[in-house]
Formats: sequence, structure tokens, C-alpha cells
Amino acid sequence: MDKPSYEISPWQLRWQGLDLDALRRTESTFALSNGHIGLRGTFEESEPRGLPGTYLNGFYERRKLPYAEAGYGFPEDGQTVVNVTDGKIIRLLVEDEPLDMRYGSAPRHERVLDFRSGSLRRRTEWVSPTGRRVRITSERLVSFTQRAIAAINYTVEPLDDEIQLVVQSDLLANEPVTTRTDDPRVAAALDNPLISDDAFAERGSYRAVLAHHTRASGLRMAAAMDHELFLDEDNIRTEIKAEEDLARLTVAADVPKGSKLTLTKYLAYGWSSKRSSPALRSQVEAALVGALQTGWEGLLAEQRAFLDEFWDTADIEIEGDAELQQAVRFALFHVLQAGARGETRAIPAKGLTGPGYDGHAFWDTETFVLPVLTYTIPDAARDALRWRHSTLDKARARAETLCQKGAAFPWRSISGDECSGYWPAGTAAFHINADIADATMRYLYATQDKSFESECALEMLVETARLWMSLGHHDTHGNFRIDGVTGPDEYTAVADNNVYTNLMARRNLRAAAAMVEANTALAHDLGVDTEEASRWRDAADAMVVLYDDDLGVHPQSECFTSHARWDFRNTPDENYPLLLNYPYFDLYRKQVVKQADLVLALHLCGDEFTPDQKARDFAYYEALTVRDSSLSASTQAVIAAEVGHLELAYDYFAEAALTDLHDLHGNVQNGLHIASLAGAWLVVVAGFGGMRDHHGNLTFAPRLPPELTKIAFRMTFRGSKIAVEIRPERAAYRLHAGEPLELTHHGDPFTLGTEPVILPIPATPDHPAPRQPHGRAPTRRRPR
Repeated sequence: MDKPSYEISPWQLRWQGLDLDALRRTESTFALSNGHIGLRGTFEESEPRGLPGTYLNGFYERRKLPYAEAGYGFPEDGQTVVNVTDGKIIRLLVEDEPLDMRYGSAPRHERVLDFRSGSLRRRTEWVSPTGRRVRITSERLVSFTQRAIAAINYTVEPLDDEIQLVVQSDLLANEPVTTRTDDPRVAAALDNPLISDDAFAERGSYRAVLAHHTRASGLRMAAAMDHELFLDEDNIRTEIKAEEDLARLTVAADVPKGSKLTLTKYLAYGWSSKRSSPALRSQVEAALVGALQTGWEGLLAEQRAFLDEFWDTADIEIEGDAELQQAVRFALFHVLQAGARGETRAIPAKGLTGPGYDGHAFWDTETFVLPVLTYTIPDAARDALRWRHSTLDKARARAETLCQKGAAFPWRSISGDECSGYWPAGTAAFHINADIADATMRYLYATQDKSFESECALEMLVETARLWMSLGHHDTHGNFRIDGVTGPDEYTAVADNNVYTNLMARRNLRAAAAMVEANTALAHDLGVDTEEASRWRDAADAMVVLYDDDLGVHPQSECFTSHARWDFRNTPDENYPLLLNYPYFDLYRKQVVKQADLVLALHLCGDEFTPDQKARDFAYYEALTVRDSSLSASTQAVIAAEVGHLELAYDYFAEAALTDLHDLHGNVQNGLHIASLAGAWLVVVAGFGGMRDHHGNLTFAPRLPPELTKIAFRMTFRGSKIAVEIRPERAAYRLHAGEPLELTHHGDPFTLGTEPVILPIPATPDHPAPRQPHGRAPTRRRPR
């Protein structure tokens, strides 16, 4: 019999049957989050489990970074996300036999992640080793509307005779967590990171609170639980207790056949770097009272209403590939979960689905995730950018350490401090500063948020512009060079004039100068005058943008096209990803690309290239790109679609969208790839929809891959909701709400008002099919 797998369904992720070997993977895919609280999809009974995980966004422990040889400017401390107090645990004893899916049998077992209800449902029929039969149904959610709250509704039903049931509902701190891999990207395990401050259980009630702090980072947190019990019978006994790392409510009842025992568990979480433990305890207890007042059904209704609004703005429809329809909604749901209520915190690369990458945020957020949020739930994009703004003082301090002016944002971080212990791929990747500036301008173009412009955007653009002026220089010919940096491709480090970096820096400088000129009084408060802004424009106009006339392509960086090519044909499949099997020294001096770099510039800075240049550049770098990063497939798909390789774009679309559902990189056990999931949206909207937003001009150039019969997507722009439907020969644009918009279709401007606009799709450009490195072509997609 085949092992269980995900069933294909347009609005759900369903798993039927029991596969204990798949627990780590499904715990990631079934994770729930609202951007503040993250709960991995472990069983309520706690065991068996793959990798337990409960996370609070921004809650971390510090640890020393090891260096064989220290150097000036190397970050001293790393930061690792902490597995905090686990409130998911509801253990069950059936006539003194613990429900453990490794024992007895489960003739029926299914779990469903519902993208409409925003909840994880479970239905299990379990037969104990001695033959007692019960049915367990549960549903859990992490509230989008009540940020501090999660809840579980857990029901046990005897299927034969009357059974004595004992339920233990726990708050458990310092769960033992181990890793089973040598992959350096996996979070370092932390042993007992939480130190108890308070343990409280209210006698005669169902409420308990645990408060802890971390040893090194000094962060404080509190977790609280309260319960509602429902049972037809009066024969019930309860007791509650709390100690340093454990609070437990125990419920014992004799439940006859035909009756059910239902426990509704409400959880509240809070943390702070400044507030005291008593204050945090008060905070979570107050949040519990609010949740109890709303009630379980009320929380479900609020969750559904929140998601109805989201899907009305953000939904994507795909005809012709049912699995990709499911995958793209799964992707959107998890991107929403990662950013919806993060507010003053970062959006980690794994969201709050696992400990991968130590829980750090990278440039993934601004370049891949924020475009999705900007055009679907812009308040979340604003909040993510506000977090970056809140770390400006740390970025200024980092720039000063690096002997630069302005602000140098960290390559990887939780709190805003640099945590990358490998400077060629971290510190030298200064493009993150332009990525943040680009996301800032994209948000402003799409929302026209004047308060954000004055409160945050101007200062971020000024400080990033100052960094580029400090980092670069005018050479003897007057050209502005940016030397010794690492672009998006981490297999080419510390190179001169990376084209992506230079183009993004140029946009940064010009945007900063324009904003200074439009906000002279505020700019004056930041010490900027018209002369400084003029120097930014001069540098932007003189920026070096390399071009190889002999090859007819843009070199990724200086001398890149002169390097020897990597020997792809003699590289075994098992030696990918290359960074785990070859020295960086060898990678750095060869033509081999980890992930889209110059090709990413073709997307984000597409107005800087001609159509012919895009086609030639794409073909050249397609032959060098091995996609050892999950970030690459979506960008390659976007440009493949633009230059006319629609079937190749479709293959890359599937790779981006199914990265986690198919575990293509073999590490989904440590959390989902949020940027790749966001990339699935980018492929639909920017790839097949051809959407571009250069300098606030919203344009579309839609084309449909031959495998599909229809793609439809929704988005918001400047307060207006629009829908685009793409069919093989025409595209339809509709305004669902808001004011009319000036748009462009394949270069032709039009006004979208109350009436739909239906326009023909021109012929697809005809270019020779590109080749990929030996053994690295994407899997040919066959619709399911």
C-alpha cells in the first residue's frame, strides 16, 4: 500500500492515514501562525512527534559565534529562535492507557488545514492495545483578530462501552529539542533556554500561567491557559497545579457511549524586552478573559471573516492543474500567516513554522514576501517595513563599525543586530539595503501612504543612500563604482560592480533624492540639503552597469564572464547543493550561479533592459544557474514567461509552489520556505500576469502557458481592488472596488473603471529554447 500523502483539494491540505516517518514534514506544513505566535502541527498528545515547536516572533536567545580566526567587524553574537512554552499539549488516557499513535491502531486518521477557516482539524479513531475504541476530533487556530490568542477544541467520544477518560492539558516549558542534520542552515539546538520567573495556578479554576526569561538575551515571556469543559454527565473531577516548567489541568470523567467530553483550551502568549514578569502575566491573563468572552465559536467566526476579506482581495484561480491550484492557495495562506500580525517584528525566512535558519529574517522578506503583502494586505507590508525602521540605530552603528556612513542593515537577524558569521556571503551582501529601499518605494507607490512616508520612508531612504555614497566611489573617468560586494548569487562573492547591486543602488539613490526634494523640511531635520541630494543623483547617473559587447550580455559582475565554467557534467547529483560539498574558494572563481542574480535584476529593474537584452541575458544565465536556493525558481519563471518560454516558466512555477509540499530541498522538516511560497504568487502575477510597478506605473503583459486554460488573480492598488483573468487569447480586467485606475496592457494604456476591459493577447516572442546546466533542468510538469 502506498504511504499517505496530501490529497488534492482547492481550499484544503488534507492528509489521511498515519505515517510516523512524515511527522517532521507535516508538522511544518500544518503549522499555524498569525505572525506573532507560531504553533507547529504536532499532535495534541505531544508524542509521537517529529520536532516540537512553539514560537513567538522576535523571542530569541543569544549565543557566541565561533570563529577560527577573529577579525575586526565580525559580529560577536548569534541569535536563535527559542522553542517557548508549549500550550498545544492535551494528553489523553483511555482507561489508564495513554493515547499514543505508535501503539494500538488507528483505523481512521485524518488532518485538514483549511485555508478558509484558518484552522487545523483532526479526526482520529483509535483502538487501544487492549481493544478500547474512542474517536478524537480536534480543531485549533491561532487568531488573526486577537493577536495574543490561540485555541484548541478537543473532543473525545467512546465508541463502545462507558470509558473512564483522563485528560491532561499542559503548559510545558523547556521541551527537549534535537536536530538530526549537519546542515549549517538548521537552527542550533538550545538546551533549557528558559528560566522560571513565576508559576501560578488558580485553585478551583481552570487557569494557569507560566512566566520565564532567557539567560543571555534577557527577554521575558508569559504563557497562560484557561479552559471550558462540556460533558453531559456530572461525574467529573478536576485538579490544577503549576510548577517552574509545567502547569497542568487534569480532568477525569466516566463517559458513557453516546456522550462526549469536550475541552476547549484558550492560550495567550506575550513577551517583552522591557516589561516585568508581573506585567506580562497581567497582559496574558487579560487576553484570556477577552478570548473567553468571545468564545470558541466567536473566534472561529472572526477567523473566517478575516480570511473572507483576505481571499476577496488576494485569491488566485488556476484552471488545468488542480495540484497547483491547491499549492498556490497553500502558499498564500502561509505567507499571510507569516506576516499578518507580525507588526513590530520581522518576517523570518521560515515564518514561525520551524527553527530553520535560526529563525532569522533575510532580504527574502523585502524582495519576495513584501510584494505579495503590498498588493494583498498592505497593512502587513507597512508593519514589516516599520520593523526595519525601528532597527535603524543598529544599522547606523553597523555601518560605523564597517567604516561606512549611513545605515548597513544586517544580512541575517532577529532583533536588528548582524548575526552572519560568514562575512563574504553576509556583510558583503550590501544589496539588502537597496532591497529594503525598493520595498519601501513599492509600498509607497501602491498605497500613497503619506504618514509612513514622513515617519519612516524618508529616513530609511536617506540612510541607505548615504551608505551607497560611502561604499562606492567615482573613478578617474567619473564612473561611480561599487566594489567588493556580494550580489544575490552567493556562489560569487566580494566582486566588483555586481549589476544587480548597482542597478538597485541607483534606484535607491534616485528615489532618495526625489523624496528629499519633495520633503525639504523633514529632510533638513535629517541633515540633508539639496547639495547632498544632488550628489546622489550624480552618482546614480554615473553608475557602472557592465555590458559584454563580445557576448552580447550583461556580466553578473566584473570579470564574471571571463571565469572558467563549472564542470556541471562531472558533478554528481548527490553533490548538490554545491555549498555543502565543495569549498567556497572553488565556487567563487567559476561561472556557476546559486540563484537568480542578474536575472533578478531583469525582473526588479526591468525598465533598465531592452527586450532583446532580457532574452539573451536569460539564456546565458539559465545555462549557469543550479538553483541551490529555493529563491531562484520563481524569478526564473517570471523572466522565462516575459521572454516567451512559457512552458519553462510553468515548470519553474511548479517548482516554486511545490517546494514544501514535495519537500524538494529535503529540509521542510525545519520549516517552510516562505519566500518560495511568496514566489508562487510572483510567478502568477508578475510572470503570467506580466505585472510590473516601475515608479508607480502599474502595467500588465499577460500570457497563459499552454498547459492551463485560465489564470485569474486579484490584487489591491491605491485602495482599489482589481481582478485580472487570463485566457489563451485575451485578458479581462475588472474593478471590484475603489476609484478608476490608469493601467497598461502590453504597452497600450487604458482606464479601468466600472466596466470590464477585455483586450487581446499578442503573439508570444519567439526565442531559441535555453539550456540548463547538466542535470539541473526543472522537472517537466504534467498537470494532475
